Amino acid sequence: MSAAGTGPLAGPLAGIRVIDLSTILAGPLACQILGDYGADVVKIEHPLKGDGMRGHGPSKDGVALWWKEISRNKRAVALNIKEPEGAVVLLELIETADVLVENFRPGTLEKWGLGPDVLLARNPRLVIARISGFGQTGPYAQRAGFGTLVEAMSGFAHLTGPADGPPTLPAFGLADSICGVAASSAIAMALLHRERTGAGQVIDLDLLSPLTTAVGPGPTAYQQLGTVETRHGNRSTNNAPRNTYETRDGHWVAVSSSAQSIAERVMHLVGHPEVIAEPWFASGRGRAGHADEIDEYVGGWVRDRDRAEVVKAFTEAGAAVAPIYSARDLVEDEHVRATGMLTEVDDAELGPVLMHNVMWRMSASPGAIRFTGRALGADTEAVLAEIGYDADRIATLRDRQVVA
Repeated sequence: MSAAGTGPLAGPLAGIRVIDLSTILAGPLACQILGDYGADVVKIEHPLKGDGMRGHGPSKDGVALWWKEISRNKRAVALNIKEPEGAVVLLELIETADVLVENFRPGTLEKWGLGPDVLLARNPRLVIARISGFGQTGPYAQRAGFGTLVEAMSGFAHLTGPADGPPTLPAFGLADSICGVAASSAIAMALLHRERTGAGQVIDLDLLSPLTTAVGPGPTAYQQLGTVETRHGNRSTNNAPRNTYETRDGHWVAVSSSAQSIAERVMHLVGHPEVIAEPWFASGRGRAGHADEIDEYVGGWVRDRDRAEVVKAFTEAGAAVAPIYSARDLVEDEHVRATGMLTEVDDAELGPVLMHNVMWRMSASPGAIRFTGRALGADTEAVLAEIGYDADRIATLRDRQVVA
């Protein structure tokens, strides 16, 4: 595994300061991405409670593992912004910042006297990213907006699972993660706009919109055709073969044939080239209509072979297959290792920690992981000193439990 960078801020966002007020999960991921590409991310947490992300996911000897990744490249400041003194500190930080990311329920910042009008009055160049379940306006704005609810409403659950079974939710934060990546893109666009105009702005991003886009053109098909897709298990209505198949040695592989040429190669490989001449085979939808027949041919061929043999044969034939991996399989994969998709980062508590590397590779301004998620309040004094707070003033705030 490749070693992560530990040097000074670098990357395309070097010189950009981000105030991260967000928690679980979209906002923290967006800020992680910004930090990976050079931004100075200042993570604000409640001095007594800390961030809820610290309690999510597995831990080792009481050390939260997910925190080490999601809060990497972020300086940890413990500050109670609900208190008037804490709000003053935040506003002074805002004067030095380029971006603020928050995901409180709409109206919360306004209740604390920290709404966008106040923030932009202090810093007109500030980009404010507001992430919520259903947006800042509309009938659902005040609803609790967790990713599970969005995965249900987006159409994802409706389309996921066996045809004769219940809708299926993902076992991970799908909606939040897609929204986090979208938020990092939106923030970059807003910073480009500021570069051109000098003006900051407010980004209103809900969890629902990115996931409904990922689910596909269901609303368009309903409006134009009056049709509503249903669950098909691992099959697709757009092409076949497209399914998961069990190998002789008890593993599973996934096969896709979105391209006509791939579908033809698969049928040659599994010994049934005769179906290629059928009129229905000439289109993805036509093949999907004969999925039972195609799955019988492909599934039978796969069942007679071990996973390694299946993957090797498909690869040599120029067909599309992938083994279905667990986390262990991913860690051990030769391509993942060779390309550095995972990397080890030194951590003061855990030693070398394996985690996802930066999300994309840039030839001229690459990202880097400089350090792992920090202890609560580890950087409070250093960050406050940068905006003029001396030791006595910080000590007073600490005595009042405004900072930690």
